[in-house]
Amino acid sequence: MSAVDWLLQGDPAIRWQVMADLLDEGADAVARERARVATEGWGAALLAARGEDGQWAGGAHFPKARPTLPGQPWTSTAHVLTELRLLGVDPADARVREAVADVKRVTRWEYDDEPFFEGEVEPCINAALVTNAVYYGEVDDRIVERLLGERMADGGWNCDQERGSVRSSFDTTIGVLEALAAYERGCAERGAIEVHRVREARASGESYLLERDLLRRRSTGEIPKPTYTQFAFPPRHEYDALRALEHFRLVGAVPDERMREAIDLVHAKRGEDGRWPLDVVHGGDAVNDYGSAGEPNRWITLRALRVLRWAGHPIRG
Repeated sequence: MSAVDWLLQGDPAIRWQVMADLLDEGADAVARERARVATEGWGAALLAARGEDGQWAGGAHFPKARPTLPGQPWTSTAHVLTELRLLGVDPADARVREAVADVKRVTRWEYDDEPFFEGEVEPCINAALVTNAVYYGEVDDRIVERLLGERMADGGWNCDQERGSVRSSFDTTIGVLEALAAYERGCAERGAIEVHRVREARASGESYLLERDLLRRRSTGEIPKPTYTQFAFPPRHEYDALRALEHFRLVGAVPDERMREAIDLVHAKRGEDGRWPLDVVHGGDAVNDYGSAGEPNRWITLRALRVLRWAGHPIRG
């Protein structure tokens, strides 16, 4: 069985993205498959996990109940909205609109009790919020302005800036880049923030990553964290090379030599059966199980295949 055929046996969230990004199927067929995300499989499970109060696990970033597993829990509102976006749930679906309206009405951040869509203080949290808020039609331009103002001298962003850090981090920078790219795509026509400012900031953050070959410290050439070479889904707040390549694919960048090591890494992880494994699971309580580390994984395979296609290294079948 080919890798694409194997992907098409998966969840609707996988199938519609394969149809759109690998098979170039028509818009109507893609939309029909995408509509199933809210009613079947992973997407339906996430929507069904919403509590009677209208939010997930009773909180914004953290669940109300004590977690059962070590690590950051992923069952609360902010993280579930991110997962639904990654699955590609139709934001116009009535179930999704109802959930977003409830979150807007009820959910408040644990820090300072601010309304959910008005944001928090950490750029990594606000970056994910902006990406989600654009997707669900609830973006607050003030959060984008805050992110623009938090860019550091080396071109990127770092959640530890308020604690004295003077250097950007890969992890925070990729999240902010995703947010700025989402804002460009979804809100550029409104004119609330001049699009050239967003593009300039995005280009700055992208240069920060590219100057480091998407993987390495500029000062020593070392890879800062083992997880940067370990592909995860969902990536959560963590950076990895495949996530970075997905960003550059989505913004229509032209692949260049500075991406070569990351692209070679994607090639190297392909198994003999044409599939890619999930390298790591960022642990903690979660609604869905997207696979076990070390096993062939549909999400990683999908993301790898479409990155290689964009990079000019398509793998047939």
